[in-house]
Amino acid sequence: MSENILFISESSEEAASGSQLTLGLDDLILTKGMATSAGSKMLAGFKSLFDARVYERLHEAGCAVAGKVNIGEFGIDLLGETSHFGPVLTAEGQLTTAASQLLANGSVDAVVGLDVNGAQARAAALAGQVYLKPTYGCVSRFGTVAVACSGETVDVSACSTEVVQQVLDTLAGHDDADGTSLPESECARLKSANSEAAPITQVKVARGLLATADEATQQLIEAAIATLEAEGIAVSDTAPETDKLLSVANLAWNILMCAELCNNVNRFEGMKYGYHAEKCQSIDELYTKSRTEAFGSLLKTAILYGSEVLATNNYDRCYDKALRIRRLVLEALTEECAGGTALLLPACAKRAYSLAEVEANPNLAFEENRFTAPAAITGLPALVAGGVQLLGNAFSETALLRLGAVLSSANLAGKEA
Repeated sequence: MSENILFISESSEEAASGSQLTLGLDDLILTKGMATSAGSKMLAGFKSLFDARVYERLHEAGCAVAGKVNIGEFGIDLLGETSHFGPVLTAEGQLTTAASQLLANGSVDAVVGLDVNGAQARAAALAGQVYLKPTYGCVSRFGTVAVACSGETVDVSACSTEVVQQVLDTLAGHDDADGTSLPESECARLKSANSEAAPITQVKVARGLLATADEATQQLIEAAIATLEAEGIAVSDTAPETDKLLSVANLAWNILMCAELCNNVNRFEGMKYGYHAEKCQSIDELYTKSRTEAFGSLLKTAILYGSEVLATNNYDRCYDKALRIRRLVLEALTEECAGGTALLLPACAKRAYSLAEVEANPNLAFEENRFTAPAAITGLPALVAGGVQLLGNAFSETALLRLGAVLSSANLAGKEA
């Protein structure tokens, strides 16, 4: 196994005995027994003094954690390519994530991560795997490395909807240590034991976003539509007003994500923990050199952009406007997804990405997140299955997973025209 895919747990062999599932943990999830680097040189080798709540719940459920999974620096890139430990490539030389690679080769049953900017959703779509971003506040973020707190969500990736649901049953629940955690009665609605979940009977296609994807991706969506209609699901298009809002959701999310990231990474200054620059003559020089040497170029770009949108002369016209767009997008999608309805849209614009493409366009991740930003900015659940993405109303996870099982078994890629 490549060194930059899975960082082995010190207790993985012992934990694996008699376990229900073997999982990988995203490198944004804190663990006492394993280093947590967030994919960054700044935190390389850092070990937390406590475990994240999701790790505790997995351990209590008898799951084995094989180790920490490599990610892009602070999870904001396209497909993990900015990791301090290097990118992960498929056998064909295309970009993928470490999580997707581990699932593909059967090293783990599932990966529990922290979705910040859609990398795992894109990787699952490209590999034909299953990915779920649950309703915001239903899975504790206590013990995760904070990046963009108002939109990041603990997620689950696996090769089947059944495994995703099994892991979700373990993770979902209220946590007093997480100030954004929802009441237990609402968190319980995500679990398989919930018999009140209404089935999805209608799907609406986000045509505006679909038009920005390449031909192969559009054909994949059309194959999904045919499969859904064969199952008796009514398919229609989203309203033009909704399409307009969806088209600017990623602009608003980029503003909010970078602004929050800017504040959250401010704690990494080379003093208390993390990378420490040598031969500094002053505290200002230490801060500057440590961050300059330890942070990657994409992260620096996001920090500078976040600082700019939070500046006094930009706050109202940038940051405050992004918050207003967030509210409008949430209202529009809540209305579109009412009454057992889900949105169908791509998870990414293409069926493969090369490292050369990302190097030629360093901001590609901030452009490609137009497909994942609607879920991030609203906190609504999103499921990737069969290479396509479904977005539903809050607490509709079990219904999305049932529909996702149909799409996963339909071999949509083989039905592309």
